[in-house]
Amino acid sequence: MVTAIILAAGQGRRMQSSVPKQFLEVDGEPVIVKTLRVFELSREIDSILLVTAREYTAYCREQIVEKYGFRKVARIVEGGRERYDSVWNALMACEELYGWKSTYEAGRKSRDFAGHYVMIHDGARPFVTEDILRRTKEAVEIYQAAAVGMPSKDTVKIADAEGFAAETPPRAKVWLIQTPQAFSYPLIVEANRRLMAEGRMSGVTDDAMIVEASGLQKVKLVEGSYGNVKLTTPEDLWRL
Repeated sequence: MVTAIILAAGQGRRMQSSVPKQFLEVDGEPVIVKTLRVFELSREIDSILLVTAREYTAYCREQIVEKYGFRKVARIVEGGRERYDSVWNALMACEELYGWKSTYEAGRKSRDFAGHYVMIHDGARPFVTEDILRRTKEAVEIYQAAAVGMPSKDTVKIADAEGFAAETPPRAKVWLIQTPQAFSYPLIVEANRRLMAEGRMSGVTDDAMIVEASGLQKVKLVEGSYGNVKLTTPEDLWRL
């Protein structure tokens, strides 16, 4: 079973809008509708948990899920202060809804975990495709952890504290990471638990980073698309 966790709890301040970017209307419908539709129609996804801020839960239920008839949305989950808080709330909802067990044992293969996976995706990333979801699912079934991305087209510089170029990593090894990111359920729960218990969540920007920092499992990189962009600033809206 694959449950998609769609994150729509952010404020999107860089979009310079009074409305969170995932709820901006483009061509007569909110961005989040375009994102949800891909997962709703996907053969790879069994259910969806939509995570949003408390003040938008009623709006999402009435104006998104019910209005557009998203049958796979099993629950609207209240988000937290940080991204990882929102993901954690959704992970706990999986346990409550489906009775999934979160006991992790190192060395076990992904298929040993009764086939329970989560696929975490940004609500403001509406250009994801069925092919990307298929490749991600195939990878997580083998490796337990997979993150979508693309090799960087540009040379990347690592800056020092004063803003000078300190290092130039080989471009062939640099990937620009996207979502979805998929994990076996016990793995992602245990990785979050470890980092939270150790107070190491500061600076975390995605879920793959949590698994990497936990030391439990390497994250397999999966080819996404250069078009699978996240809407972040006003300049991105032309893509729609």
